[in-house]
Amino acid sequence: MATHKRSAADPISGSSIYAHIVGWGMAVPDRIMTNEEMSAIVETSDEWIQARTGIKERRIAGERDSTATLGLKAAQRALEVADILPTEVELVIVATSTSENIFPSTASLIQDWLGASNAGAFDMSAACSGFVYAVHMAAQSIRSGSIKTALVVASETMSRVMDWQDRGTCILFGDGAGAVVLQASDVEGGVLSTVLRSDGSGYDLLGIPSVGSLDTCAPVVNPNGHKMYKMHMNGSEVFKFASRVIGESITQALDNVGLRLDEVKLIVPHQANDRIIQSAARALKVEKEIFISNIERYGNTSAASIPIALCEAIEQGRVQPNDYIVFVGFGGGLTWASMVVKWGAPEAEERQAAVLGKQRRQASYTLARWRARLIRFQRRLSNAVTRIRPNEGRVHRLRHKIDQHDLR
Repeated sequence: MATHKRSAADPISGSSIYAHIVGWGMAVPDRIMTNEEMSAIVETSDEWIQARTGIKERRIAGERDSTATLGLKAAQRALEVADILPTEVELVIVATSTSENIFPSTASLIQDWLGASNAGAFDMSAACSGFVYAVHMAAQSIRSGSIKTALVVASETMSRVMDWQDRGTCILFGDGAGAVVLQASDVEGGVLSTVLRSDGSGYDLLGIPSVGSLDTCAPVVNPNGHKMYKMHMNGSEVFKFASRVIGESITQALDNVGLRLDEVKLIVPHQANDRIIQSAARALKVEKEIFISNIERYGNTSAASIPIALCEAIEQGRVQPNDYIVFVGFGGGLTWASMVVKWGAPEAEERQAAVLGKQRRQASYTLARWRARLIRFQRRLSNAVTRIRPNEGRVHRLRHKIDQHDLR
């Protein structure tokens, strides 16, 4: 019996607008840290790390790398694939656990550097589930009709929040960024179904303590014993949590659109641990090959791991038009999320974006840099004038007194 597939149009709102992924890009630091190098930092070995995680190496941010700069590179590459100008982007969302600042948002920095002058921007905090959360927010904005084009970036510099004395965490994580462009279309497909979940009772299992609304100062160690600004994780509990929720959330997301698991061509999971992926495959009773895994080369890049893996899957030819693919993420919060996507962006002539050359995009980025510099210069000049004017008034009054004295 054929499976009934529910239309991607929302049966409640009756929306016939679809949000397609039309661009993608990734960026990773140049520096590679191998397991052998890791063993010089903490008591471990290549054999131990590979046996327990599947990781052989990871990328580490250099002095000039940051969450924003890596995110910018991934975003530019995604815009290149989508062949659109930054000014066409109406929303920028950055999923990250390692933002440049508490505020301004990393998304605002990337929006400015791109020259996406018509876009709103904000950061999404949902840990390793953040990319799926952010794509859902962008897709819903598109399907509501409020925007036509969105940029979702997931970028992390996890190496800068690692406790390099804790071998339970520092061996796992790496740095990198991935991005996708979503665009409105009347062609059915794109983001079909999303399941977002959270269980805050597990807040103490995985986190990065930092100064918040309850803090009056920043002690070296917070009350529960975790180091400030350094990641902590209860590995065994997170493993059990992830192994349970991956299968459940994928099944639910597929049920929402009447799809069977055997109709899915590829599952793109958060790259946390190869053993978690193996456990999920067993729970779903599928071959592990349906999952793409690149954890051996990048480690756990938190929110960035799904878009990085997606870019590599596309490059390898593992994603084809009309394929059903699934994203699944899980992480601190605790949070987890699954998404079903029908791949196959509309043809270029069906999209609203014009065909643009690389030169025009590069010109846009250069213009954005000069625009930002000009605005900052104007602000400094305005502030300088504001400071001078009160002095001008005092000088004028002094001159008036001197004139009066001279007259006497």
